[in-house]
Amino acid sequence: MRGGIVRLNRQVMAVPTHPLRIANFRAYWCSRLAGTIGTSAQAIIIGWQVYGIARETMDIKRAAFLLGMMGLAQFLPLFFLTPVVGLVADTFDRRWVVRFTTLLLIFVSAMLGMLTWLGALTLPALFFAAVLLGVARAFSGPAYSALAPNLVPRETLPTAIAISSIAWQVGTIAGPSLGGLLYAIHPDVAYGCVSILYLVALIGIFLIGRVPQPPAQTDRHPIARVLDGFAYVKRNRLVQATITLDLFVVLLAGATALLPIYARDILHVGATGLGVLAAGMGIGAAVTAIWFSFRPMRHDVGRKMLLAVMVFALAILIFGISTSFIISFLALIVAGGADMVSVYVRSSLIQLHTPDAMRGRVNAVSQLTISASNELGEAESGLMASILGPVGAVVFGGISAIVITLLWSRLYPELKLAKTFDPPDAAGQDVPRPHGVAQS
Repeated sequence: MRGGIVRLNRQVMAVPTHPLRIANFRAYWCSRLAGTIGTSAQAIIIGWQVYGIARETMDIKRAAFLLGMMGLAQFLPLFFLTPVVGLVADTFDRRWVVRFTTLLLIFVSAMLGMLTWLGALTLPALFFAAVLLGVARAFSGPAYSALAPNLVPRETLPTAIAISSIAWQVGTIAGPSLGGLLYAIHPDVAYGCVSILYLVALIGIFLIGRVPQPPAQTDRHPIARVLDGFAYVKRNRLVQATITLDLFVVLLAGATALLPIYARDILHVGATGLGVLAAGMGIGAAVTAIWFSFRPMRHDVGRKMLLAVMVFALAILIFGISTSFIISFLALIVAGGADMVSVYVRSSLIQLHTPDAMRGRVNAVSQLTISASNELGEAESGLMASILGPVGAVVFGGISAIVITLLWSRLYPELKLAKTFDPPDAAGQDVPRPHGVAQS
């Protein structure tokens, strides 16, 4: 009996206390870092090319509207594929889902690089590439998000989310700056480097060994399983509140789609300045994510999320009215740091409140709202900029986001009552679960 206790203690001591001590998570982290740098660089390159081609024949407002439509082109595939992609992530090996989508990203980058090199790049080609990027992100997002909790022990998941966010935020810092710098050197060099980064991301995913994944439900019709994800979000008001708050705030207050306009026609800083501005939010977010990786948030998580969203909206408002490059850059840094607090809280609550067998479908719903707030938000920004002008659009978005935050704090008291990340069942309470899903 004593020997059994010793063996048990050794097993407990063998459990890694930090996510980066796990080889699979290290490979996942490196893959996400390279992939995020690639996608961030490619996004800034495509945006600059779209706006540059449009401005050859259009005024600022019409070009801004067309720039916003690029976001819509990326959002529509995700909107229509959301019911499918979550089921795919919960049915098939999540590693292979990410591998195939990364191959698609490599194809898109190579295609745009070739068209740029041949001097045959057109707006229809850029919009077609945006649609393919939307398809790739639609499938990879839920699979990527659902894969992370399979790589680490449950008790280290909030730290893993913070560290994973570091990879994403460092990517958003380095990607736009790298994209703007490389494009200034030569567009072909920019697209070549993006393709290499995607290749590194693909290698990282192949280095992840087999990980435990719950078996797919075979006793339920696929359509019923798809609906389970939406039903779970609807019934769990805390998860619903965090998802919808992010949806409406970023949908209204997102300003990234208008950065090429600010860089070229308001702040007059060119492609290099565009890269710096685009990195601003990533800098603030990365610093915040690093802080959380060492000092995880443990108390009053809901109230802190509401406060962070309010700070984000105010920072975007300041960015909108600023004509100083320094003030605009600092405002974006503050906005990025506040947004990271919201991302950290939202991601931790969703992952810890969702059973593993449903993470793909719930993350698909979450991704739909995130993409709606980002890509559809770009379309909204372009539309509002065509009506109010770019400054008026950003100011309108910042004020609207403040109103939404105050309204959500009243509509969803669960946010203020969320003291920790622990789900209700951890305290002996029952969490509503869709039919056929066992408690994890």
